[in-house]
Amino acid sequence: MNFASDNAGPAAPEIMAALIAANEGYAMPYGNDSITARAVEAVGALFEAPEASVHLVGTGTAANALALALMTKPWQAIYCHEEAHIAVDECGAPEFFSNGAKLSLVPGAHGKMSPESLRQAIAGTAQEDVHSAQRGPVSLTQATEAGTIYSLSEIKALTDVAKAYGLPTHLDGARFANACAALGCSPAEMTWKAGIDAVSFGGTKNGCPGVEAVIFFDPAQAWEFELRRKRGGHLSSKHRYLSAQMAAYVEDGLWRRLAEAANRASAELAQGLREVPGAELAHPPEANIVFADLPRAAHRRAKAAGAEYYLFGADTALEGPDDTLIRCRLVCDWSCSSKRVQALLDLFRGA
Repeated sequence: MNFASDNAGPAAPEIMAALIAANEGYAMPYGNDSITARAVEAVGALFEAPEASVHLVGTGTAANALALALMTKPWQAIYCHEEAHIAVDECGAPEFFSNGAKLSLVPGAHGKMSPESLRQAIAGTAQEDVHSAQRGPVSLTQATEAGTIYSLSEIKALTDVAKAYGLPTHLDGARFANACAALGCSPAEMTWKAGIDAVSFGGTKNGCPGVEAVIFFDPAQAWEFELRRKRGGHLSSKHRYLSAQMAAYVEDGLWRRLAEAANRASAELAQGLREVPGAELAHPPEANIVFADLPRAAHRRAKAAGAEYYLFGADTALEGPDDTLIRCRLVCDWSCSSKRVQALLDLFRGA
């Protein structure tokens, strides 16, 4: 009973079938194959941007770090939320691949920056001062690390702030599909139509064995990314296996169906948690992640039964006063069934 991460879930059968089909015969390496051409065209069509440059890598960290490295000078600051994945979960990869750019952490409730907090951070970065980092790109996480979602108007308000200072914007979309499905919008509406310049479009957390697409809506940046991907060790030789995943993921709307299934399971889980005695939701559950504060006794029952999920805070010990609230993160993937959700809720309730 695993709710630790959507990374823990299985790959979707449709994507595994595409990998098996791609394994037939020979194909040119390094992306010079017909499956890659098909995947690139499909992603461009999905984003209503056939002229965009599309590049595949195997991990979300590589997607974010390489994209931001292209968008950032080594002496610049990258503005992101203080709990953004690039800030707390990527082991300094954005700084490493950008040759030393500084992450400037912006506060905000429920994992989201506000236009005013972003404006203050940018304005507070001294310019024409050799002793200070200079202003660089803005990176948004959608869905956020708190499981919340920026509305389209919120994204536009943040990109407007960035553009007022002449700064480009990047969207970390590891859970892009979950956010897009929750908003009921198109990928184009959530990216370039809202002012986003580049996006890391995730597949790994939504049913793919391991593939992410880096998309630049200005194709002039394509060649530099190709060089950075190769130099950084992220150009896959047997590239068709990345491409087969991405093509199957986007061509017939599978990406959205998988996300909708994960979101439904998460909504059921959130509703059930509201009925658990003593439980409190820590953030609005808007995608496929729920943060909740639960009594220690509830965690003890769930963990004893084999439930897997993360606990947060200074005191996460299972031994201690029963009524002490301990925060947890519960993540639903595309395969999470109502039966599995209800089994976890029963454990929390002591049913």
